[in-house]
Amino acid sequence: MRQFVVIGHDAPTTPDFPLDDLPGAAGRLDVLCRCVSAALFRSHGIRDDVAVFLVLGDEVTVRIDAGDLRYMNPDERNVASLLQKALDAKDQAIGHREAESTPGIHVSKRGFEAVLDAVSGTVVELHEDGAPLADVEPPADPTFVLSDHRDFTDEEAALLADASDQRVRVGPEVLHADHTVTVAHNYLDTDGFEVY
Repeated sequence: MRQFVVIGHDAPTTPDFPLDDLPGAAGRLDVLCRCVSAALFRSHGIRDDVAVFLVLGDEVTVRIDAGDLRYMNPDERNVASLLQKALDAKDQAIGHREAESTPGIHVSKRGFEAVLDAVSGTVVELHEDGAPLADVEPPADPTFVLSDHRDFTDEEAALLADASDQRVRVGPEVLHADHTVTVAHNYLDTDGFEVY
């Protein structure tokens, strides 16, 4: 199982955002939607062994489980509309217990620390100051943690320093979050860039 935890610092935690202005009025929700698409979709298919945790404003988490997912297409507007439905179902979530808004999409009232406590496998921080990804042995069940268009806050960085097993960068240049997800998948798909 591959897991991706993406922090959305400015992302909405309520469903009242416009679908026609995801980069502006929706707090750069476009970045998170692209991360979801990069994590879940392949050409003509979906990866069924992936889960994505979107931590919104450190108070709401939307978990997307590819194995049970229905109704999602890889375009930003479609992903955002399903996230909107998840946020609309937030009141059905009781504390850290999740509510399912649509098949494969769950919402809970969890922040970053609670999500880090809940994920399994090897926790890998994706950060521009980490060790080169190509120099690290691919973990069997990784949980990649990355931030949206903003850096980790000091508090997030401290939590991640305690929880992570590795800190890696995907290349010599800083990439968009969704491109970083794609490179991480390619790294695993090729057994550390060894098998093509």
